[in-house]
Amino acid sequence: MQLRYLKMIRKIFIGLIIIFILIQFIRPPRNNGIAEGPTDLMHTVHTPDSIAHIFKTSCYDCHSNRTEYPWYVNINPVGLWLRSHINDGKQAINFSDLSGFSKKKLDHRMADIAEEVEKGDMPLPTYTFIHRYAKLDSGQIKLIKDWTVTARAEIGYKE
Repeated sequence: MQLRYLKMIRKIFIGLIIIFILIQFIRPPRNNGIAEGPTDLMHTVHTPDSIAHIFKTSCYDCHSNRTEYPWYVNINPVGLWLRSHINDGKQAINFSDLSGFSKKKLDHRMADIAEEVEKGDMPLPTYTFIHRYAKLDSGQIKLIKDWTVTARAEIGYKE
């Protein structure tokens, strides 16, 4: 009985190794566009250099058309997982392309930015675990919150 059990475990282990090897051949497309084009956030609303630096450091990898990929992106399933995070981030807000946003939608996104950083939900803890430099301190959070108030006033949307 124990021999059968060991053979079954061995087959499962070999199957998992084969699957792991095969998924290495799956290469999702990379997010290698232009981060700061004419439709970028910084061309849509006035963005001071201090805010631009914070966004480029802590947000643009997942919320722009350009991602700086770490070496481990080449190992699947990690690469597939990262691609999923980038797609989700760009779907929520893509700082590189705000051209299709109405004043109302842009205003709501600014409010969302303030809320997400205040709650500590952005940048994602899974991102700041590896990218410690991207973690926002209380001063940076206050800067972003204050900037969103100014940006929303500049957008001029009235509910």
